[in-house]
Amino acid sequence: MLNFHVGRLLATTVIMSFASLAPAHAKIACEDGFQRVQGNWLATPYCQDALLGKVARQYGMKASDAHIRNNPNFKRHVCRLVGQDIRVRSTCLEANPYRGRGF
Repeated sequence: MLNFHVGRLLATTVIMSFASLAPAHAKIACEDGFQRVQGNWLATPYCQDALLGKVARQYGMKASDAHIRNNPNFKRHVCRLVGQDIRVRSTCLEANPYRGRGF
């Protein structure tokens, strides 16, 4: 009886050790510029840049999400072209603050 429990414990330990070796697939899930964090949808810069890239590609630009995230000047350029789209207006206001006439 003891050998059965020891064998079962050993088998469980081996299975658990192999399960822990599997790579973790933790990818940030974005939806319309928002990221789910602890059950709530939050606007994060990562997801806002992903949305900006998606909108830019819909307008025909060759803009990757990583390029927008890593190059602020490219982000400003993209915002100059598609920044009036309602989906990315708030993101582009942060990248390209409005410089209207000063009084």
